[in-house]
Amino acid sequence: MRALTWTGLSPPPLPAMVAGMTMTSKMVALRRMNLRKDRVSVSATAVSSGGGVVEAVELAEIGEKSKKWKWKGEYSINYFVKSSPEEVTPASQTVLLVHGFGASIPHWRRNINALSKHHTVYAIDLLGFGASEKPPGFSYTMESWAELILNFLEEVVQKPTVLIGNSVGSLACVIAASEESQRDLVRGLVLLNCAGGMNNKAVFDDWRIKLLMPLLLLIDFLLKQRGIASALFNRVKDRHDSLPTYINLKNILTNVYGNKDNVDDTLVEIIAGPANSEGALDAFVSILTGPPGPNPITLIPEITKPVLVLWGDQDGLTPLDGPVGKYFTSLPGQLPNFNLYVLEGVGHCPQDDRPDLVHERLLPWLAQLSST
Repeated sequence: MRALTWTGLSPPPLPAMVAGMTMTSKMVALRRMNLRKDRVSVSATAVSSGGGVVEAVELAEIGEKSKKWKWKGEYSINYFVKSSPEEVTPASQTVLLVHGFGASIPHWRRNINALSKHHTVYAIDLLGFGASEKPPGFSYTMESWAELILNFLEEVVQKPTVLIGNSVGSLACVIAASEESQRDLVRGLVLLNCAGGMNNKAVFDDWRIKLLMPLLLLIDFLLKQRGIASALFNRVKDRHDSLPTYINLKNILTNVYGNKDNVDDTLVEIIAGPANSEGALDAFVSILTGPPGPNPITLIPEITKPVLVLWGDQDGLTPLDGPVGKYFTSLPGQLPNFNLYVLEGVGHCPQDDRPDLVHERLLPWLAQLSST
């Protein structure tokens, strides 16, 4: 089958999922050629099988120690907290980890221990994902997730916090930071392969996206047919990799990651488990067919807090040569509060794909944040 690349947004567009989306070496080379080295910094660490050694939190610990918070007094939101009080220093920060589409708190399992050695770490399951509630009939929007984040900071964390997000979680953090006004809830932002919208209907000036738009609108219509949506959802969340089709969860994840060794049974279970809970199908359909939400390109200039961006150069969902990637790589040197590093050989989820490379950039940035 001919390899396809996607130039748009995350979550994964369904045509690319059907085709078993893969990255070609030609596209990766082209993206690297298009990066100006004087404007972005590129991690020099080469990809190795399995990456560096990182201590992960056990899934059992996350499950046993997670807590519940009632958002708006109505919706149950799952969250996790970890810190090491004996290692708190004046440079210690409070951070909130916000996952991407289809993920949940355990997607940060390779990062929580490294961060919690010197910082207080909160991680949250957004409404509709993980162990958080998936209310029937709820209309999911980027703005509602951003509101959830700000309310969580106000009611639970109650101190200025560094927001760390991946994919649509990054975009939710951007929206939250742009809307916090004078409440001083957000200390800084860390964006890992930021999405351009909640779904692939966010139109940018890119001929490839415009070319696919009629197909995307057709899929949008089909997803609103309950039987079709259910059949597709069941296939996408299928754990097995021995089926005669490219639409199963492990193959999708393999095409999202640069480091294939980290696409293991644990990761598949992290994604597939919550997808079997009540309300997951409705959330899936609502998110893919709903409004794409605010564009990060219009919001970033409004944010004055420190921003660190880490971007995997093998991301086929929000690639460096796509509209969102091009915008972010143009910012260093223009915005004094902005730093960006490209991580070589890394896909759409850097925190789980190559956590060692993420920590290499993230931990020093957090340590220096107290002086800014």
